[in-house]
Amino acid sequence: MKKEIMALCDPEEIYLQRMAEYLEGKDRLPFRVCAFTDVTKLKKFCEKEEVSLILIAEGLYRKEMKESFAAQIMVLKESGREVDEELVAIDKYQSSESIYREMMNGLAKQEEASETLFPPGRMKLIGNYSPVRRCLQTTFSLCMGQLLALEHRVLYLNFESYSGFGYLLNRDFTADLSDVLYFFRCEKEQLSGRLKEMVQSVNGLDYVPPALSYEDLNAVTGKQWLCLFREIEKAVGYEYLILDLSEQIQGLFDILKECHKVYTITGRDSFAAAKMRQYELLLQMNEYESVAARSRKCELPVFRQLPGGLEQLTHGDLAAWVKKIIEEDMDGITGEYQETAERTDLRQH
Repeated sequence: MKKEIMALCDPEEIYLQRMAEYLEGKDRLPFRVCAFTDVTKLKKFCEKEEVSLILIAEGLYRKEMKESFAAQIMVLKESGREVDEELVAIDKYQSSESIYREMMNGLAKQEEASETLFPPGRMKLIGNYSPVRRCLQTTFSLCMGQLLALEHRVLYLNFESYSGFGYLLNRDFTADLSDVLYFFRCEKEQLSGRLKEMVQSVNGLDYVPPALSYEDLNAVTGKQWLCLFREIEKAVGYEYLILDLSEQIQGLFDILKECHKVYTITGRDSFAAAKMRQYELLLQMNEYESVAARSRKCELPVFRQLPGGLEQLTHGDLAAWVKKIIEEDMDGITGEYQETAERTDLRQH
């Protein structure tokens, strides 16, 4: 996974070089290190790149930096004076190992204080991701979304490189997920209105057309996706957001970590089992055990017949199987929902 960026800023070139070299040598450092002796150059760099953490000398730090930099700021103390109490202050003149340890402790405390990148709200993220290819992940995701949409406000987002949605639905889309990202980044005040214009619907399930080019999504971090999801909730008030995920996007594990539930479609063959073992090992190595804990591995049964189109996913053997999963896992799915789903199923037969 691509590392986030950490910026070091200190006017003492020898100190800066040694500190940067030490940090770059730490195997478990979750950042790529960039060093600057000048604040102006740092600002220009931050305008082009997304910097997550800035470690800056006390003599260069100014309070207005909290507003101009989106990154978390930590200060290397050079005097005995108190610095901004909201910042992590680290004694500059101590061993590199001690500075590293205090920096990592400061990051851990920040994570504990925020608890989650996606604070609890009404909308629940439902993640769908499998390392196994051609496993009916998208069919499963859309079926679950359409069934939930019988009683709830649900939005579906697809992150495949080549979704083929336009061809499957025989529709031409004038806007897609790339346009949502543009308004989120550049014209956030217009996002709510524009989003409502871009949303399409299939059998009662709302969706934003997937990006035509997956390259438009490459530069978006996991944190940015989570912030976008929160903005979508504020703008439209969905109860469920169904995420049809791919490792093509950055921050996949961070997104899965924030999901209310994760569904992973498995397979019966040895290749599928091997892929699953590697995926679970990566979760463990990167300390994402919580993803495995809230994941449900689903081995699809052999269906007599799959629906012929995306508009027919709420009835048939697949729908009955997915309904059972919904009833077992989803909070707030009531008997009234089940009766409504059954009535809809009968009408379609």
